[in-house]
Amino acid sequence: MQIHSHLAAKRSHLEEKLRSLGRLLVAYSGGVDSAFLAWAAHEVLSENMLAVIADSPSLARTHLNDAVNFAQAQNIPLHIIHTEELDRPEYIRNDASRCFHCKDELFTVMEKFRLEKGFNAIAYGVNVDDQGDFRPGQKAAAQHHVAAPLLDAGLTKQDIRDLALAEGLSVWDKPASACLSSRIEYGRPVSRETLAVIENGEDALRQLGFRQFRVRHHGDIVRIEIAPEEMHQVLKPEMASEFVRIFKQLGFKFVSLDLEGFRSGSMNALVPAAQIAAAKKPPIPA
Repeated sequence: MQIHSHLAAKRSHLEEKLRSLGRLLVAYSGGVDSAFLAWAAHEVLSENMLAVIADSPSLARTHLNDAVNFAQAQNIPLHIIHTEELDRPEYIRNDASRCFHCKDELFTVMEKFRLEKGFNAIAYGVNVDDQGDFRPGQKAAAQHHVAAPLLDAGLTKQDIRDLALAEGLSVWDKPASACLSSRIEYGRPVSRETLAVIENGEDALRQLGFRQFRVRHHGDIVRIEIAPEEMHQVLKPEMASEFVRIFKQLGFKFVSLDLEGFRSGSMNALVPAAQIAAAKKPPIPA
């Protein structure tokens, strides 16, 4: 795939930014954004970069395995750290600021690791399109002075996918993913047990052949989101019966299909506008 000139210019800007950061830790999840950033950083910095993935109960095992496999395939140096967001009461209570506390934990642990190992900076994979969504984790990143090379280079999600495709990276068309806690309705406490139920439900959907989906936890009710292009498979009577069997075995009393289909961040529709505005405000300088 040929890279258009405007995309080549963004790629060049990204490389310049990465060089300026020195020895670099990349917050890595295995999603297309962080995977491309880790790959690009390794191309530019070689042994002066290290991808760091945070393992916790909110990370699905299949996503951890995919992330490790991609790093190994691309010879990207990888380190697994362990975060303890589930020890934070403000995270467990699961209000609209949950993502802030998750990223605050991540970057606190990474900063300690950075100082111990003598790295100069930490970077993460936020891009231009992320600026239009409700993402409190960005405030935590700003407070920890985490670099955002993809954003600085003006790269959109589609730009990143196009660049990844041009480089032959297997993640170029990987479905969007997020932590398991994002599936739990706001106000319902996050627990290891609930996360395990969601993970088992999503593993079951994956085994049925679905590619883009979410299992949304609303207590006794599960709300299943399936990508519109895959929805016709769900509407078959035999598949509907299979969904009921799977999710009732997982403890849900009611099994529902969201007719709007899959969409990232659908839980944010319940967040008051004032909280979204507050989350987007820049942090107050220390």
